[in-house]
Amino acid sequence: SNEPLWEKTPLFKPSGQETVATQYNGKYIEDVDLIKFDFLGLKTLTVIDEANKLVEKKESKKINFYETDINDKGVYELISTGHTLGIFQIESSGMQDLARRLKPTGFEDVIAMLALYRPGPMESGMLDDFIDRKHGRAEINYFFDEFEKPLKPILEPTYGVIVYQEQVMQIVQVIGGFSLGGADLVRRAMGKKIKEEMDRLKGEFSAGGVKNGYSKEHCDKLFDLIVKFAGYGFNKSHSAAYAMITFYTAYLKKYYPAQFMAALLTSEKDNTDKVVKYIEELKRLNIKLLPPNINKSPLEFGVSIIDNEEAVIFGLGAIKGAGEVAIKSIIEARNKGEFSDISDFLSRVDTQKVNKKVIESLIKSGAMDCFGHSRATMLEQIELILETANKIATAKKLATGSLFGDDEELINIKVELNPIQEYDKKQILEYEKETLGFYVSGHPLDKYREKLSKINYTLCSEFDELGDGSEVILIGKVEEIKRKISKKGNPFGIATISDLHGSFELMLFESHMQELDSFNLEEPIAFKVKVSVDDRGIHFRVLKIESIDEAQKEKVKITEIKPVEPMVLNIEYRQNDEVLYKIFDIIAYNQGKRELKIVIKSKLGDIELNSKFKISKKAEELLTNNSFEGVYVA
Repeated sequence: SNEPLWEKTPLFKPSGQETVATQYNGKYIEDVDLIKFDFLGLKTLTVIDEANKLVEKKESKKINFYETDINDKGVYELISTGHTLGIFQIESSGMQDLARRLKPTGFEDVIAMLALYRPGPMESGMLDDFIDRKHGRAEINYFFDEFEKPLKPILEPTYGVIVYQEQVMQIVQVIGGFSLGGADLVRRAMGKKIKEEMDRLKGEFSAGGVKNGYSKEHCDKLFDLIVKFAGYGFNKSHSAAYAMITFYTAYLKKYYPAQFMAALLTSEKDNTDKVVKYIEELKRLNIKLLPPNINKSPLEFGVSIIDNEEAVIFGLGAIKGAGEVAIKSIIEARNKGEFSDISDFLSRVDTQKVNKKVIESLIKSGAMDCFGHSRATMLEQIELILETANKIATAKKLATGSLFGDDEELINIKVELNPIQEYDKKQILEYEKETLGFYVSGHPLDKYREKLSKINYTLCSEFDELGDGSEVILIGKVEEIKRKISKKGNPFGIATISDLHGSFELMLFESHMQELDSFNLEEPIAFKVKVSVDDRGIHFRVLKIESIDEAQKEKVKITEIKPVEPMVLNIEYRQNDEVLYKIFDIIAYNQGKRELKIVIKSKLGDIELNSKFKISKKAEELLTNNSFEGVYVA
């Protein structure tokens, strides 16, 4: 502001905060020559920052994205493969498929990708038309020959398709002679779709077009086409800002995959489903994932060099049962130098913080493998390790204040462990899952991967991408069956099944449980299921149980989930708040999956609220058919 804010707007200071806020909302701020900015926080920005810090450790400097070629060929080749897991905004299966079909060759294509992957453009055929025009399967035109010269500079980046609101504004400027402000009014009017207003603007547009030497008939038709496209038009500046973050993450994945995946794993460390997906992606990228290492691991996921190759290494902070206090204590001790052996480790850490539970978790996770003992050797002799730790702690106390307090020999007590044969692979993997939440050095189903690669099956991490009515194959090892009796007295079971990405449950009828008796439950089993999706989530009905050899012949039917636009509920502003309580009751008791936006309508202006509520189909029906005065769905 060019003068003190209090001279332009009433201010207030929120209780307990040091910030000062205006009492005018965003709409009225403009009337006093101020402007409102919205700042969106994205955890992807943290991922980029953390990855860049790991790049700096490798190359002694960070990537300067301002100096990076935004049309870097390698980045768009990566996106075109559809291997976009972890890349901002384009990691869903639908976006992966779009990336393969579109095969973007530059930044403008990615901006359009993000703008077009919405229900309107997809259902209208606009997205398919855009792809066909890009690849020469459909003609690129600019509506009428007389408009080619003025419209080509505006529409050439989108192959003649009106994708953005900004393009609508430019077209009404160059053809209809509208000012910038007038063009913005057209954009707003097209969003509200008020017939009288649209008819008036159409007349102005055609009159301006005729004045500029164009045919009135063509101007009328062009305006109608603009209105049609504007219904699906997206804000380009919003899409471009998101596309920039898409480019940054794609650049990191292309040229610094280990650093990017480590940062991504740290970001999602509490989301098991995503972590197992990213672990599988590491395998596809031929990047090793190493278990935690007491001498090498940072607090979070990091990058380590093994046999001259980069590998992602588990952070010590990911070990369940170790605790943040103990881990930070270990890292602090390690800052003075790596631990040479288990005795050195015990003599340098605070054994009050690094107790039995912590040491057990470190051993089970593989973090202490670097000391040269098998996990069985250390775990079976944990009491001897603790006894030695106590002796060292006692020796430290006795040495404190002693004439020979600085003498290392006084506290140089060695742990003598008898070698014990290592646990079998299955036990090691179970310990890893117990302490890390996932299998790291392998997976119980690894030996079946070749056979599994020949089957079109669905992993538990992909359940959210299945539409209602799909018929798919689920494959996994049956870990447990809980046998129960229904209210009608019929036996049934709940089976817990683990696959390469996690575990899921299936309800089995008595006939299914009898059928399973003929299978070897130590091997993976295939279940063909029918999918049903409702507001409570996803459900499966078992159609068939087979061996993985038989499942290779099975066909699947996947119903695609299309992105759903938020429901917009308009509420006319009134002094009576009783209707708001009734609406709140409908929303609160019928929550589901569709986003809800609320617009408060008043003579002075509209206020749009992002409610953060997600509503069910029942709530949609109740709100659509409501009898509340002044409440209607847009």
